[in-house]
Amino acid sequence: MALLPILHYPDERLHTVATPIAEVDDGVRQLAADMAETMYEAPGIGLAATQVNAHRQLIVIDISEAHDQLITLINPRIVVASEERAVYEEGCLSVPGIFDEVERAARVTVEALDLQGRIQRIEAEGLLSVCIQHEMDHLKGIVFVEYLSRLKRSRIAAKLRKQQQQKVL
Repeated sequence: MALLPILHYPDERLHTVATPIAEVDDGVRQLAADMAETMYEAPGIGLAATQVNAHRQLIVIDISEAHDQLITLINPRIVVASEERAVYEEGCLSVPGIFDEVERAARVTVEALDLQGRIQRIEAEGLLSVCIQHEMDHLKGIVFVEYLSRLKRSRIAAKLRKQQQQKVL
């Protein structure tokens, strides 16, 4: 396994729409394993392939404290989203150090392929629901800060650019 570099906002590659995965093969399984290792090391609870500049419909999630409940979603799609809404404070490995509230569906049901290419159906609420929706947004080229005001987004982008410049110096 290998750690993968994570793209940071406002990198334009984060706005690339991911393509579906035609076949779940060893290459996809290796990418998922590398993404999981990267997510745990970061540390985070979710990572989309878009964030590591691999623009394929692949997500890894583990919201457990012990990091022992890894969920891999290939070509995920939400089949049911509750009308009820919930607000959670979100953060993102691609937007380090930034947290803000985002409103999303309180519950979702998602269908996706697993690492063996079988269809799985997951009913999620709470943090898992938020994480699934957040990571699926990445596959559509959407970063959570895009739900915030234009002023907040521009301040966040300026702050992250400054941090990146300071790392280079």
